[in-house]
Amino acid sequence: MSLDFFKNLSTEEAIMLVIGFAGQAMFTMRFLVQWLKSEISRKSVIPIAFWYFSLAGGATLFVYALWRQDPVFILGQGTGLFIYARNLWLIHRERREQAGQQAQPS
Repeated sequence: MSLDFFKNLSTEEAIMLVIGFAGQAMFTMRFLVQWLKSEISRKSVIPIAFWYFSLAGGATLFVYALWRQDPVFILGQGTGLFIYARNLWLIHRERREQAGQQAQPS
């Protein structure tokens, strides 16, 4: 791919390319966050930020996939979005339950 490729992009294509790269960057951040947290903890850990970066990166890449009209990419990112959202929901539900248990008098 030469630099001429970027010179010939329409405004829409340039914006969507930036969106695609932004989504990919967020997806990369989730792995970096997970790796660093695991190294600090000296065990495998998946911090909540992993799921937020997954959701943000997946949503951004899903938009890009829709624009590209790529059914494989759309299905893959769409499925991932459900999984990331479900994990966040489970985490927040568990935290609410724990907070409720701590608030109850013994």
